[in-house]
Parts: sequence; C-alpha cells; structure tokens
Amino acid sequence: MPLRKLAHLTLLALSLLTALAVFFVAQLRFNYNFNDFYPAGDPDLDYYLKYSQRFGNDNDYVLLGLEAPAGQTVFDARFLTKVDTLTRFIQARRHVTHVSSPTTLTNPVVEGLGVFNIPYLHPQEPGRRAQDSTLLYQTPGIVGNLISRDARALTILFQTSPNLSKPPGDSLLAAVRWELQRQGFADSQVHLAGKMVAQSVFVDRLQNELMVFMSLSVLLVTGLLWLTFRTWWGVVLPLVVVLGAILWGLGLMSACGISIDLMTALLPVMLFVVGMSDTIHIITRYVTELGYGASKRDSLLIALKESGFGSGLSALTTSIGFFTLMTSTIRPIYNFGLFTGISVLLTFVLSFTLLPAMLVLLGKPQLRVPRQEGHSWDGVLGRLFRTVLARRHWVVAISALVLLGSVASASRIRINSALLDDLSQNDPVKLDFVFFEKQFAGVRPFELDLKPAAGGSIYDLAVLRQTEKIESYLQRHYGLNFVASPVTIIKSVRKALNGGQLAEYRLPDSEVELQRLVRKVKLFRKKPEFRALALPDATEGRLTGRMPDVGSIKADALNADLRRFLRTQVDSTVLQTRLTGSANLIDKNNENLTLNMITGMTIDIVMVTLIVLALFRSVRMTVVVLIPNLVPILIVAGVMGLAGVNMKVSTSIIFTIAFGIAVDDTIHFISKLKLVLLKEKSLFKAVRKTYLMAGKAVIVTSLILVGGFSTLIFSSFDGTFYVGLLIGLTLLFGVVAELTLLPILILYFYRHKPREIRQPVPMLKG
Repeated sequence: MPLRKLAHLTLLALSLLTALAVFFVAQLRFNYNFNDFYPAGDPDLDYYLKYSQRFGNDNDYVLLGLEAPAGQTVFDARFLTKVDTLTRFIQARRHVTHVSSPTTLTNPVVEGLGVFNIPYLHPQEPGRRAQDSTLLYQTPGIVGNLISRDARALTILFQTSPNLSKPPGDSLLAAVRWELQRQGFADSQVHLAGKMVAQSVFVDRLQNELMVFMSLSVLLVTGLLWLTFRTWWGVVLPLVVVLGAILWGLGLMSACGISIDLMTALLPVMLFVVGMSDTIHIITRYVTELGYGASKRDSLLIALKESGFGSGLSALTTSIGFFTLMTSTIRPIYNFGLFTGISVLLTFVLSFTLLPAMLVLLGKPQLRVPRQEGHSWDGVLGRLFRTVLARRHWVVAISALVLLGSVASASRIRINSALLDDLSQNDPVKLDFVFFEKQFAGVRPFELDLKPAAGGSIYDLAVLRQTEKIESYLQRHYGLNFVASPVTIIKSVRKALNGGQLAEYRLPDSEVELQRLVRKVKLFRKKPEFRALALPDATEGRLTGRMPDVGSIKADALNADLRRFLRTQVDSTVLQTRLTGSANLIDKNNENLTLNMITGMTIDIVMVTLIVLALFRSVRMTVVVLIPNLVPILIVAGVMGLAGVNMKVSTSIIFTIAFGIAVDDTIHFISKLKLVLLKEKSLFKAVRKTYLMAGKAVIVTSLILVGGFSTLIFSSFDGTFYVGLLIGLTLLFGVVAELTLLPILILYFYRHKPREIRQPVPMLKG
C-alpha cells in the first residue's frame, strides 16, 4: 500500500477515535470528595462506614463564625437580633437537618410530664444581658464551642444532609452568603469552615488552575519547540500528537466514570510535558537525517527505526512509574496512576502513527536552519563531552559529596499530614479554619465507639462512669475542647429534673436515681443534639468531640497514649471502645505512604534493571543506568529534608513519578548506544557518537519537562506546588547527571565487558 494512502487511512481511523474521545470528554465533571482520601480496603474504613450509618458522618456540618463589630461583644442586642434572623434563615434551608446557635440555646426544665425550654439569651431584654452572659459562661459545653472565651465571636453550626454533593452544597452556601450580606455582616466578620466549604473551594480552583496550567504549558512548550526546530511543523505536529493523547486519556477516564479531582487534575499537564519526549526524539532524528541530505522517506524510516525501540522502552518505564501508584490505598492516587500510565502508552501509539502520517502527507520540508549552523549542537555537545571526561574526577567527587549531604538531610523528612494539607498557610480558607481553632473548639472531629458488655445498657451507671472517666482524660490530656456522649444526655436530664440548676449537671449517685433519669431520657433523645449520641435500644453509644488539627504525627502519638489508657484504665468487662472517625482514617494513610512509595520505587527499579539486563546482559551496565537516575531522587529528598517539606499524600507520589520520567532519557541513550555498538568497535567512539546523537533530544525534552512542571508552582494547592517544584528539580538534576555521570560510568564500568560485541571484529581483521 502506498505510504500516502496508508497515511490517509491512519488519519481517518485516528480522527474517528478522537471524535469518540471528545464525546466522553464533554461529559467529564470536576469533583472533590473528602471521603475518597480514606484508605480503601482498610478494616477501619469498613467499620466507620457501618458506624456512620448508625450515628451519622462526623463531618457533615458547616461552622459559621461571626465576629462582633469593633467595640461590641456577642451579647449586644442588635448583633444578637441579626444572628437570630440568620439562624432562622439557615434552619429553613433545604439540606439543613439541624442548627446550633447561641440564640436557639435553651435550658430545659422538666415539670410534670413535659419539658420546658427556657432560652439562655433574651436580646429584647437588655436588662438581662449580664445575667444571661454569666449563666452561659457557667454552663458546660457552650463557651469555646458556640461562644468564644473573649465574647468577641460566636458560631452557628448547621448539620447538613449526609454526603451532600457540590451543586446543592454550593447553592446552600450561596444562600447563606447572600443572607449575610443582607444582614449587613462585613466579609471580615464572617468565617466559614467544614467539609462542604473545602469541597466547594477545591473544585472551583481545580477548574481555574487546570486552564491556567495548560495555557502556560502550551505557551512554554511552543516557545521551546520553535527555538529547537525553527519550523512551523516542528511546533504544530508535536502539539497535535500530545493534545490528541490528552483527549484520549481524559475520554477514557470519563468513559470509566472517573471525575477530575485534586490528583487527576494533574493528568493533562503531566501528560502534555511527558508526552513530548517521543515526538521530539523522532523529529530530532528526522531533521538530522534531512540535514545530512537523506530523502524524506529514508529520513522518516531511519527516525522511526532508531527511535522506536528506545521510545517503546521509555514509554514502558514511564508508564510503569505511574502504574506503581496503583499500589496506593487512596483512590484518587490510584486513579491518577492508572489513567496517566495508560495515557503515556497512548501517546507512544500516536507518536508512531499520527506523527508519521502527518509527516508523510507534508511536502519535503525546507529546513530553515543551514546545515553548518545546525551542527552547532554537535560542537557544543562535543566540547561538553571532552570537558566532562577531562574533569571526571571532579565530577565524581562533587557528585559523591552532594549525595552524602543529601542522604543526611533526607533523614530529616517526616511523614505528617493535616486535614487541609493542600492549602497554603495564608490561604483565606485555611485562615478561616485557623480562626475556629484559636477561638473555638477546632475543626478536627473525634469519634469513639462505645459498647457496653453483652446484655448491658449504655445507660448503666458503671458504663457511664467509665465513659465520664474517658471524657476527663480526653479533655485533660488528649486536647478535646468539646465533647459529648451518653453521659451528656444523663447529666442534662438530671439538671432538667432539678429545675435547670447548674450544680445538678452531674451523674447520679445511685442506681435508683439513675433509673428515674433513664425513664426520662426519651424526652431528650428526640432533641437533635442528643439523637446521635446513643442508639434507641441503648446497646451502643457515641463519644464525639472537636479539637485543633494537630497534624498526623502528634495525632498518632495522642492515639497511642489514648489506646494505652483505654487498655489499662478502662474496664473492658464493663465498656468496650474503638477509635474511629474521618480524622482517624486520614491519619491511617500515613501508615501506608512509606510502604506504597517503597513498593513503587522497587517496582520501577526492578523493571529498569530487567530492561537493561535484556539489552546488555550486564550487571555492570545495570548499575551504570541506575546511579544517574537514583542520584537526582536522593538529592531532591535531601532538598525536602533541608526545606522541612513533609511527606504526605500529595508529595508521596513525587519519587515514583520522577524516577519513571527521569529514566526515560537514559533508556533512549543506552538503546542508541546499543545500536551504535553494533557498528562501532571502540566503546569510546560509540559513547561519543551516542552522546552527540542523543544529547540534543535529551536537553530539549528535559527543558520542556522542567518548564512544564514548573508551571505547577503557581498553584494555590501546596501539594500541587511541591509536585511541580520537586519533580522539576529532579528532572533538572537528572539531565545534569545524564550528561556528566552517565558517560563516565559507561566508560569506566562497561569497558571491561564489551567482548560479546567486539570479539568478532579482530577475527575479521585477522
């Protein structure tokens, strides 16, 4: 079949597939689900999901903090009136199941068969202001929870429908913000926090940042391609190939029902810069052959033949780098690794189908760069090669010193994560969360499941005393600023039965009194704030609370001490407990981060080792290939340790991705060396020729990769920022190692074992 006809058929088939991909991409949606970051398949996750079915999720709430105007306190009548109006507005909203507000707080009193709820605050009676505030400050569970200790701010907490998705959540938040403006609250007075708030902000930013990153990447890559090839087709064709691969990858993701989240949002940008490698290697070789005077057809065939093997291997190693992320128990990382790895392979397919088809249909290009000027690359690379070899002792010595320093610094890396890890310290959303941690109980939820001994009740006096003992420990030693449990119900009932006197807010002294209280529990169990603290049959209870987000390192230490306390100080024959909750699950990710990273790196190294062994059948050559690619990884680990960058969910992917991408150029180099050694008996000349042939493509692709990843540093998400910065640094150090260490190591290690290739040559001469 003639080449032009084959090219037309190829373009037709690829166009149809691309149209199908566009159809699915049009249906792609952005999403951020906090629950997706729980460790999939973990027994604690299964336990929490069943627990939340009984008691509800611990993060389906929004905290609305309101600061009083300058010179006033929250007990000012005008301020409280506006708060009360706002509270009633929120109560009437769809998807709001319960609202806790200082203006709706009541002191229940039981008289006869009924419960009378006496308000704590009386905004319309200024004369009772001092009395009201004194009573509130004496009542447990209010100050630090709904009213700040300095009386300058208050909180309205509203529970929402379970797992509320973004569209209705956005509508609810928009309605609340509109009412806040209508009531005259200034932006500086308002603070919002909660899962729904973070979900809304994250998704909106993902959409904006994806457009910004893609635009910056396109501009950057276009400029670099133009500087490299100085022809319109040298710019347009690679862009068409890579953008086509992105469409295919996103289309496949959409067809599988996967949304764009915090991790998969990196796929288009990452694929755009990573996918350029194959096209640049092909076009560079194609242009080189044209410059030597070969025909268009021969130039293309040589380029495909010489680049195909190396590109196939590099696509394999790069995709494996992403596929290893599938060892993660965190679903967004798993999806990101799976679909980015597939997309890398799709890029390889398009590079060797779409790109050749377009080159065939184009007329023989007129090279704008004269041959003599074009060979300036050879001159620069030749001088660099000679300098490296002449200073090889310095290169090795400096590399060794940097490596030792990096290893020492890398030992300072800590695995630590927080609930809002991906927001910078000065982010408005993060500052709102910090506001609640400083002024109120905090935003980190705490959950402890309570189960009495078989046949017992959560309202047994022995069980309640054990629960109260746990509450005391949590408040004194664990850091809970707010706590509620079945003990709260019994204490509240006792206070209500005794005229609402604060002194009566305690557990009963006898079983007889307790039974009288338990008979009245049904009057309180219907109250929303008590409903989720105990099951109706009293066979299970819930201890819930809030605290500052202390980070996973401190949380792990606190949890270890808590488990020790529960094991040694709580009578398990009376009460059994189990730590659970969303924060506990996020902390558990840390247990898997190191294991997943080590597993991914091991798979990467094993695969590269097998590839090099298959190519050269030499253990020495395997060491030669691994060293220049592991050195940049260790250097960046040292940078992380020196800069105090913690290992967390978002940064845990850096090393496996960076190694998979960095080894790409090495694979191209050694595959070309393998071909050159078939014709060249001198190892030195073979390495030099390979250096000149591959050097330009290595430098150009590395610049594109570094530049592309550098666009991510403009992200408002810390995780994305560090992915761009640290992978970019790894690739920068990688190209330096590629052009300095690699040739030195090949000449030093491999010279002793070229006999299988060079042995026939003397025989022919003899």
